[in-house]
Amino acid sequence: MTVAVHLENVYKIYNNVPVVNDLSFTINTGEMFGLLGPNGAGKSTTIRMLTTLTKPTQGRIDVSGYNVVSQSILAKQHIGVVLQQITVDDDLTVWENMELHGRLHHIANPGRQRLIHQWLEYVELATKRNDLVKTLSGGMKRRLQIARALLHQPQILFLDEPTVGLDPQTRRRLWEIIRDLNKQGMTMLLTTHYMDEVEYLCDAFGAGKPGRIGIMDSGRLISLGTLQELRSAHGEGLVMKQTGDRWEYLFFPTLEDANLYLNQQNDKTGMMVRPSNLEDIFVELTGRKLD
Repeated sequence: MTVAVHLENVYKIYNNVPVVNDLSFTINTGEMFGLLGPNGAGKSTTIRMLTTLTKPTQGRIDVSGYNVVSQSILAKQHIGVVLQQITVDDDLTVWENMELHGRLHHIANPGRQRLIHQWLEYVELATKRNDLVKTLSGGMKRRLQIARALLHQPQILFLDEPTVGLDPQTRRRLWEIIRDLNKQGMTMLLTTHYMDEVEYLCDAFGAGKPGRIGIMDSGRLISLGTLQELRSAHGEGLVMKQTGDRWEYLFFPTLEDANLYLNQQNDKTGMMVRPSNLEDIFVELTGRKLD
């Protein structure tokens, strides 16, 4: 199995404060990799280093076999990037945005026109090709960003909170696009605050292999594995107990163990059992509680 992304002992330090702190992991070719973490965990800084927008203070990063510092131009040729900010040009048409991106990547005609049409069809924007981007909905703009990121046929796609601020229906449509691209063999790294998004995109589907999930906190990678591996490590059964206006969470190896514990309690008031999910594990690991 070949490696698409490799980080080794990576640091990024601002004002003597490590924002990314000794980060190491690999992403295999064709893998869907979800990167989670609370605000300030270092996810966006990691994405910026992976996409050559900022240099690591220390450590090594290789993308598609190219060092992002010494071979940044070659690395850029093999990656596509979809940021959470809308980065398409509002004053150009849909087609003009794609045309500009194709020319910047030196894609020659007639292949450029064919690829523009192919990807606009794929994201269902071909009928909007002559519309100004400023007239599109937020979801359409995000789909255009994906089409634009795919135009130069990258091997790896980086998605930094691609569905933030979108309505549920649009989010689901983007999930299908992302999942289909991964099924076709594209390597993907996704950051998001939506736990259901990671559960859906990194879960096993069809004959595919489940993607892995990395959880960052304070610049460090504190947990890594598939959803099932994380649930097995932290507990697949959960007992919830209401205490005042708060809930306490007790993890158990299996759902049966959780039910057995509940049945042994003399007073079951305010208690319930359910399977654990990614959000439970995330909160348990990061210890973030809102007052």
